[in-house]
Amino acid sequence: MLTVSYARTRLWLILLGVVGAAWPVRNAGAQAAPIPTKGFDAYVEQALRDWRVPGMAIAIVRNDSVVFIKGYGVRELGKPAPVDARTLFAIGSTTKAFTVAALAMLVDSGKVAWDDPVTKHLPWFELADAYVTRELTVRDIVTHRSGLPRGDLVWYGSGFDRSEVLHRVRYLKPRWSFRSTYGYQNIMFLAAGQVVEAASGVSWSDFLKARIFTPLGMTATNTSVTALGGGDVATPHDKIDDTVRAIPWRNIDNIAPAGAINSNVTDLAQWVRLQLGHGSYGGRRLISDSAVEEMHSPQMVVRMSKEARENFPDTHFMAYGLGWFLQDYHGKKFVGHGGAIDGMRAEIGLIPEARLGVVVLANLGGTGFPAAIMYRALDAYLGAPARDWSGVLLAAERKAEARGDSTRKAFEAARVPDTRPSLPLEKYAGSYEDSLYGRLEIAEQGGKLVARKGPAFVGDLTHWHFDTFKVTWHDRWLGTSYLTFNMDAEGKVSSLEVRDLGEFKRSAPPPARQATR
Repeated sequence: MLTVSYARTRLWLILLGVVGAAWPVRNAGAQAAPIPTKGFDAYVEQALRDWRVPGMAIAIVRNDSVVFIKGYGVRELGKPAPVDARTLFAIGSTTKAFTVAALAMLVDSGKVAWDDPVTKHLPWFELADAYVTRELTVRDIVTHRSGLPRGDLVWYGSGFDRSEVLHRVRYLKPRWSFRSTYGYQNIMFLAAGQVVEAASGVSWSDFLKARIFTPLGMTATNTSVTALGGGDVATPHDKIDDTVRAIPWRNIDNIAPAGAINSNVTDLAQWVRLQLGHGSYGGRRLISDSAVEEMHSPQMVVRMSKEARENFPDTHFMAYGLGWFLQDYHGKKFVGHGGAIDGMRAEIGLIPEARLGVVVLANLGGTGFPAAIMYRALDAYLGAPARDWSGVLLAAERKAEARGDSTRKAFEAARVPDTRPSLPLEKYAGSYEDSLYGRLEIAEQGGKLVARKGPAFVGDLTHWHFDTFKVTWHDRWLGTSYLTFNMDAEGKVSSLEVRDLGEFKRSAPPPARQATR
């Protein structure tokens, strides 16, 4: 599939989400204290081995104090530098709550209302459905109820800037009726970030820095991989051919308000303190209590799968607030969000009634490991019975992987052997266009076909059967895709179809140059 493998990057089925040195606690004279359960360090170390995670960091906040903060494992596999409480990780979609907090500040100042039409702030914004374009509100775009599918390849590795991504979303066809169904949607959070810019007069990044990062003392936090530099920075990792390997950081500046923040558990503990303080931090109010209450209130029902009910037997509902997932947990409200981007995984979870919050960051993509450690820590501080969350979620992940393997094997079994392409390879070469996703180039090089889609997707084609080819992407963690070339009545290639994505029309070749006399 020419797509990001979201089955690997987020445990949707269950979340609809070498010892480092301990660091001093930073705030309000709090004292570091052992986590109130025996063998927590040993549990984390074993989980790191079981999940094959190189490194992670955790911070726990209770009663406005950072009561536990520590790093485990290494920043990069095969190198000795340890993860500590100041190691930077990508935090992925936990960024969304920051974008909503920025909107909340603008709501408090009267510059934005949750139920403002998006076009009040972005007059040029357009979706495929004119009615939805007119009715879509700020609340709608931060609650995943636009009716749109993900369409993430508009931004992921595409080379399009933020303006172009938002322009092309008008070609993304709805999958559900407007406001009828929860459907996770990153591009709408990009639109939310653009509303912040339009209403405040400063960039989304500058707004977060001035109004959130600086007041909270989040001095290491940034909004782009271009600001990382060297030093205490974790390396992303992914499983390639069932081997954990280091991979490059992914630049996602073109979707930044949905997931581009990089931070550490020291800084994020301060963000948790703000949330648990209902918008107040260190005696200073940054967000109104009513705005925080709105963010933490259910806005959209998230239906629980059979797997979710099995793995969370004490949870009876799931919902989405404004930038946060919500559920009941041991009879209390849980407010949290996961984050995933290439080679990184994050979880932030809050129990506001208990004034308790946990942050877990890890440098392996496609893993439920941070959620397992988060729930283990929450249970310890809530006094709940100890549950082997690592074992439960690892078993669930392996079942999901087995289902994926079964689907792949069924597809491969349908391959028809001993077929040949209809045309010589050079006849398939050319440019193929889609209004939403842009251009996909097929070139004939050295007796084989090569595909290119934006700067990220470059891969070699091998014949599968008939006029279908398998693409193996050079960046191995992107997996494989299948392309089928379609013929017109004259036997010429008219389009290609990318499995699970859609059809790209062949661009007309330039007219032949006339010979001059």
